[in-house]
Amino acid sequence: MQKITTYLWFDDQAEEAANFYTSVFGNSRIVDVQRYNEAVPDRAGQVMLVVFELAGQRFIALNGGPQFTFTEAVSLYVDCESQKEVDELWARLTDGGEESQCGWLKDRFGLSWQIVPRQLTELMNDPDPDRAVRVTQALFGMRKIDIRGLLDAAGR
Repeated sequence: MQKITTYLWFDDQAEEAANFYTSVFGNSRIVDVQRYNEAVPDRAGQVMLVVFELAGQRFIALNGGPQFTFTEAVSLYVDCESQKEVDELWARLTDGGEESQCGWLKDRFGLSWQIVPRQLTELMNDPDPDRAVRVTQALFGMRKIDIRGLLDAAGR
């Protein structure tokens, strides 16, 4: 078991969300589903926790009720190898969700994600400060990150 596991609080969509997320990412699976027992009579038999893995990383989803919701203060960052991967993840995760700026989005459950190509870090840390500024300015005009647009801004 990994030392630190991300714990996600849902109203009552933990199982639906875990099934969705495991369908989006390779090397993913549902590990365990636990149900409320009679100690919580109004929820007895309903799904309480879903333990799942995304790309080999473990998460726990709780059906805890409507008291807490997700905010952009916490997001899941996905390191993408290609524009194809960016495009595919963006399409799947924004389906029923909403786009934001600079590679950020909210999925249909309200969880924030950053879908980021590896090239972004390299381009933003270019030794030529003018090139890095142009890349950053180009990024600020994007919702889904476009690698070609970043490369064009860098003059590459």
